[in-house]
Amino acid sequence: MIKISSLSNKKIKEIEQLKKSGVRKERGLIVVDGFREILLAYQSGWEIVELFYCPELAKKGDINKFKLAEQKIVEVSGGVFNKICYKEKPDGFLATIKGREFSLADIKLSRQPLIIILEKVEKPGNIGAILRTAYAAGADALIINDNQTDIYNPNIIRASEGFIFLKPLVSASLEETIIWLKNNKIKSVAAATSATKNYTKINLRDGVAIVLGSEDSGLSKKWLESANELIKIKMEKGIDSLNVSVSAAIIVYEALRQRENNDKSL
Repeated sequence: MIKISSLSNKKIKEIEQLKKSGVRKERGLIVVDGFREILLAYQSGWEIVELFYCPELAKKGDINKFKLAEQKIVEVSGGVFNKICYKEKPDGFLATIKGREFSLADIKLSRQPLIIILEKVEKPGNIGAILRTAYAAGADALIINDNQTDIYNPNIIRASEGFIFLKPLVSASLEETIIWLKNNKIKSVAAATSATKNYTKINLRDGVAIVLGSEDSGLSKKWLESANELIKIKMEKGIDSLNVSVSAAIIVYEALRQRENNDKSL
């Protein structure tokens, strides 16, 4: 096991550089801060390149859960860990993980597919929260069109609580996505303030993709014209949009309600 206590150590400087998205992409690495998140990645088959461990901060996590070669483990002091970590309250575990890219072809569809599609959603916290919803609801995948951010941004990983490593996160163009949905006979249902039909009044039991845009600009004209149906979430006057992660959860769980109750009234 390597031990580092110097803030000026070359390896620590290299880890600090990974706080830049461009450097992470260039090196093909993902930075994961937190025992729970790293463990989920490890258990899901993601390759840990290096694990940085601080004994004085690690009160709960067990380093023995990671069956890694000693040369992959770096023990650091509290001062060093606080310099490289992302969390305000670090738990003493941070890892670099080999990146992966998923395509539409990697999505394994269930008998009743449930897909979430986001277009130009920028805020990492929203993407991470939607990933948690996708996993909790048993959605098949989350697809991002016209991606505006690094899908493995440490803040997305943190907001997803590590579930990003269990649920496919696919970056694809709008055109590719539309063709893929048609080929797989999946209906697209887009949330739009211009819609007239309430989300509870539409059939979400069969294969469906729920499409949401950014809170600022909503969905593009292309998606509004291409979607099979447009829906809205009823809101009081004066409110023109909800947080996109909230909207996703509301519609996704309506789909689950219909499926669990076998609601054939729609």
